[in-house]
Amino acid sequence: MILGPLGSAVPLIDAVGLDGVRKVVAEMAGRSSKEVRMVVSPYRICPLGAHIDHQGGVVSAMTVNKGILLGFIPSGDSQVLLRSGQFKGEVRFRVDEIQHPRHSALKNNKIITNGSSKSKEECDWGRYARGALYALQSRENYLSQTGIAYLLALENANNLTVSPMENIEYDRLIENGYLGLRNGILDQSAILLSSYGCLTFMNCKTKEHKLVRPKLLKNQEADMLKSFKILLALSGLKHALTNNPGYNNRVAECEEAARVLLHASGNDKLEPLLSNVEPEAYEAHKGKLEATLARRAEHYFSENMRVIKGLEAWASGNLEDFGKLITSSGLSSIKNYECGAEPLIQLYEILVRAPGVYGARFSGAGFRGCCIAFVDASRAVEAASFVRDEYYKLQPGLASQINPDNAVLICEAGHSARVL
Repeated sequence: MILGPLGSAVPLIDAVGLDGVRKVVAEMAGRSSKEVRMVVSPYRICPLGAHIDHQGGVVSAMTVNKGILLGFIPSGDSQVLLRSGQFKGEVRFRVDEIQHPRHSALKNNKIITNGSSKSKEECDWGRYARGALYALQSRENYLSQTGIAYLLALENANNLTVSPMENIEYDRLIENGYLGLRNGILDQSAILLSSYGCLTFMNCKTKEHKLVRPKLLKNQEADMLKSFKILLALSGLKHALTNNPGYNNRVAECEEAARVLLHASGNDKLEPLLSNVEPEAYEAHKGKLEATLARRAEHYFSENMRVIKGLEAWASGNLEDFGKLITSSGLSSIKNYECGAEPLIQLYEILVRAPGVYGARFSGAGFRGCCIAFVDASRAVEAASFVRDEYYKLQPGLASQINPDNAVLICEAGHSARVL
C-alpha cells in the first residue's frame, strides 16, 4: 500500500488540498490519481474533561475543520511505503511482519524504547503507522491523525469492516500497548464519534457516549454555530508525550490518590481509579491525601463537575458560561494537575486576555503543543493577531520557529474521521 499524508493543520475537504495529496500519491505509486483513496482525520479539542479520561472520568470533545489528509492506493502486495508532506524521510515496512511494542518497560516512569536501526525521522512519525498495524494484529486482524488515519487506511485497503467503537480500542492499543503512553480514550473517541454542531460527551468508565446538540430552534442553532470560531494557537513546543515522563507521572499520582481514598472508604479491592471513588467518599476522606495527591484528586472531581455544567451551557447555547468553565478548567490544569511548560502557560494567559475570547485552555495534554480558545466570530481575526504579537514578545525564539500562517489558526467545528 502506498500512503502519502499531507502535513498537519490542513483544511479538510478542501479541493486544493485533496487534489494535491492525490497527485503526490499517484506519482509515488506510478498510478492514476483517480485510484487514490482519501482519509480525513480531524484534530480534536477537549473543551472540558482534561486529564481525567485515564481515570474513567466524564469528558467533552469535538473536532475542528483542520487535521490530517492521508491519501493511499492499495498496492496488491504486503509492502507499505509512506511519505509525509510535513516530515522528512520515508517509511517502509510489510504488513506481514509481526509488530512488537516500541517500549519494553517503564523505568522511573520513563519509557524505555526498544533498540532500532531505523532513522530518527521514522521514530518521530512512522511509528504511528506501525502502531496501527500492531493494533490490528493484536486483535487478530492479520493483513495480506495519526493512528486513526492509518487505521482507516489499512482497514479500507484490506476490506475490513470495523466499527468506531472497535477503532477506539485499536487506537488505544497504538498508544498504550505500542507506544507505552498511559492515556485514556478521549482523543480517539472525539475523532471517531464527533458530529458537526454537537459536543461529544463520553463516560470513559462505562464507554457510554452521546452527542449534545444546542436545544434551540433550528435557525437559532445555526446562528449560534456561526457566532463563534475556535482558535488553535501553537506554542512551538514539540516534545512527544512518550518522551516526557510528566504525563505518566500524573497518571500514577491519580492512581495513588485513588488507592488512599478507596482504602479509607473500605473499598481496597476496587481498581485504583478515581472514578471508583464516590464523590461523598472523596469529600469525607480527602484530608488523608498528602498535598500533591490532594491537588490531583481536586482536579479530577472538579473537572467532572465542569463537564456536567458545560454540557448544560452548550445545550442552552450559552457560550459565555461555557467559556468561563473552559478557562477555569485551564487554570485547574495549571494549579491542581500541575502541567504546562512556561510557554504554554503564557500562551493560555494571552488567550484569556485576547479580545472576544469566551474561554481558553491547553490542548494536547498540557505537556507540549498548543492552546485552544472559543472566540466571538466577529473578533476572531483581531484575537488571532493579538495572540501572535503578544506571544512573540514573550517567546521570540519559539515563535520564530512557527510558520506565521499557522501560528494561530482560526477554525470551525468539524466532523468525524472518515474515508472519502
